Amino acid sequence: MKSTIEEIISRRSIRKYTDEPVSEEDLNMIIEAGLYAASGSGKQQAIMLVVQDPVLLEKLERMNAEVVGRDPDAVHNFYGARTVIVVLAPRNNNNSVADGSLVMGNMMLAAHALGLGSCWINRARETFDTDEGKEILSDLGIEGDYIGIGNLIVGHIAGEYPVAAARKENRVFRV
Repeated sequence: MKSTIEEIISRRSIRKYTDEPVSEEDLNMIIEAGLYAASGSGKQQAIMLVVQDPVLLEKLERMNAEVVGRDPDAVHNFYGARTVIVVLAPRNNNNSVADGSLVMGNMMLAAHALGLGSCWINRARETFDTDEGKEILSDLGIEGDYIGIGNLIVGHIAGEYPVAAARKENRVFRV
């Protein structure tokens, strides 16, 4: 098994997936990694909506395209992934974005460590700020006022693993 640092450095965003489903064991490990993310004051308030239902996946993908004015029939923002983990956090918590982002990061690293691909897809906030997004949460029994932090697509990688781009210089300043 690679060291933690090697996993961090070698992880890439994956945008092409096979049809093979993520195993329940792997999915549970990814979720657990998210649950163990650091959180402000240890409040652990970020929640996850794990979506594998094809109808809801298609609906969320359509909404994701529509909130930025893209044609949902021409744009496939989930890149064929059959699992999407939506991270949400309470709107009234000053640490919501940071807490949810840490959950997303932990899950991306866990997926990579398990040999799976993942990619953070934006527009969760815009999606779940719509009446339709709020209705989805309500219909699923998720109560509270949440903001979407990110959509994590997860799956088995199709094709070659991407090579890292060179790191930009002049991004670290030491005093």
